[in-house]
Amino acid sequence: MKYFVDIGKERLEVELDGETARVNGSSYPVHLADVEGTPVHMVRMGERVHRVVAVRHAERGRYTLRLDGWRFEAEALDERTRAIRDLTGEQAVHAGPLPVRAPMPGLIVRVHVDVGDAVTAGQGVISMEAMKMENELRATTAGTVKAVLVQPGQAVEKGAVLVELS
Repeated sequence: MKYFVDIGKERLEVELDGETARVNGSSYPVHLADVEGTPVHMVRMGERVHRVVAVRHAERGRYTLRLDGWRFEAEALDERTRAIRDLTGEQAVHAGPLPVRAPMPGLIVRVHVDVGDAVTAGQGVISMEAMKMENELRATTAGTVKAVLVQPGQAVEKGAVLVELS
């Protein structure tokens, strides 16, 4: 099956065939294994192993991916749906910087930003403990901190907005 995956401004052509993935024409042996009782997937691609958490959004093909501690917003569409969207100009575009959300239930350990701070894409803004691991949550886009909605010691649910950006 062929997919087109948009991450930021980059479009990848991904074709999956059993235990082989072709990404932009390069082939890799792949294997996916779920970590039982968690939202974590272990993905082996060639010789590299990655820890991935994928959170599906309401819009078709939209995901938040946490890959080895980095957060990405992605859209993955099959060949037919991608062609229709490209022809009609229909795009699932978010206006403004995306908020930082809790990828799973956890406890806020540290807040690294204050209201008014400028942040860059990939900058750590919150540290939270989940599943006995401390995770640094990063901004996916550049922006200015509009609101910090949590404080250290606070428990949060999956999907809770932690930091709003403008």
